[in-house]
Amino acid sequence: MKPTLVLVGRPNVGKSTLFNRLTKSRDALVADLPGLTRDRHYGHGRVGDRPYLVVDTGGFEPVVKDGILHEMARQTLQAVDEADAIVFLVDARQGLTAQDKIIADQLRKTGRPLFLAVNKAEGMRRDVVAAEFYELGLGEPLVISGAHGEGVHGLVELALEGFPRDEADEDEDDHPKIAIVGRPNVGKSTLVNSLLGEERVIAFDQPGTTRDSIYIELERDDRRYTLIDTAGIRKRGKVFEAIEKFSVVKTLQAVEDANVVVLVLDARQDVSEQDAHIAGFVVESGRALVVAVNKWDNLPAERREVVKSDIARKLQFLEFAKFHYISALQGNGVGGLFKSIDSAYASAMVKMPTPKLTRVLMDATAQHQPPKSGPFRPKLRYAHQGGSNPPLVIVHGTSLESLSASYKRYLESAFRRAFELAGTPLRVQFKQGSNPFAGRAAPKTEADENRAHRQRMKGRKLYGKR
Repeated sequence: MKPTLVLVGRPNVGKSTLFNRLTKSRDALVADLPGLTRDRHYGHGRVGDRPYLVVDTGGFEPVVKDGILHEMARQTLQAVDEADAIVFLVDARQGLTAQDKIIADQLRKTGRPLFLAVNKAEGMRRDVVAAEFYELGLGEPLVISGAHGEGVHGLVELALEGFPRDEADEDEDDHPKIAIVGRPNVGKSTLVNSLLGEERVIAFDQPGTTRDSIYIELERDDRRYTLIDTAGIRKRGKVFEAIEKFSVVKTLQAVEDANVVVLVLDARQDVSEQDAHIAGFVVESGRALVVAVNKWDNLPAERREVVKSDIARKLQFLEFAKFHYISALQGNGVGGLFKSIDSAYASAMVKMPTPKLTRVLMDATAQHQPPKSGPFRPKLRYAHQGGSNPPLVIVHGTSLESLSASYKRYLESAFRRAFELAGTPLRVQFKQGSNPFAGRAAPKTEADENRAHRQRMKGRKLYGKR
């Protein structure tokens, strides 16, 4: 499971800037996930060679005893309790403040691995900047610049140093792990119980019953599965219990840990923006996906048509996924989920031989060549597989930077059809080939030599030389 780094500090010390740097995003709103008085930002860490999650918290004001700032401070402490490591940011330009000392004392009591980062230090002497922050007693201050990226890579490597590397992808077991995700009260735990055939997990008609992700082993038709029942991800601004607010971290980790995600929707409610956010995070994570539209029983025919139209419009980016219309309570349609889960898992873990990938690429380009960009036409040479879960195809060639988005989608569709991929995202990367003659003079031909000889002879005649 990926470790989670939580960024903590008083307001305006550069937490969101560092978050954007770590996630390589241009906007702190990487995943507009819900449940907090003030938005929290969740993202995939992309700095360093280790996978991890990053959580950006609001400005920490622990001395405020009431109002929204007090609520934010309480939520930040709950986020800290969910963290695997904490990055405490301070401001190099403002120097050490009394509030920094209070925050340091609070964070020290959590017992979590704690790293002090002195931010906004671009253009300043590191030893001078770090000197006063030794007073916090948190070890050697790490001088960084979130805006310019200075020292950020070293900070990440140090923060993740104590965590074992996740070898799940390299030593993948032969059974799928299935995360059941969705908004609260859509019937996730009821679905888990229906899949198990027993009351294994608590299921009440009350939102927020599940507080943590629960891993359950299951065997069906001589095949082993692991079901992960997750806490509901609630809409922003409608969660009032602090313990529930940061169960979202556990849900995100469960998605990362799974091979296949079952997204549960409520047929008796419209598809919400929150449903789309959850689906978007699953796709960004590259996980195979099956959608279960629950509470389909006793639904009028006209309502069913409205639901299907709503799903087609709002979740059109899930066209690769299989949709099932079920009743978890009655068990209707639940058995068919496993067929789609098995198919999605097989597609996510598929092995794609290089010769077949290259043939598919050549056939696709022969049928429809990439448009020219100026005087040159992009040339696609060969393709090979770069990874699984999700499948990754790497295409090599020249002038690939000029390929249009529509042509990239065309190639993705060609690979998807050829390998019958269903239920999983497919990543296609384009790798520009280097010119082996770049920086070298072209070899002279015989015509070049003759042309140079004529020029020399013309010069001699002009100046009367023999």
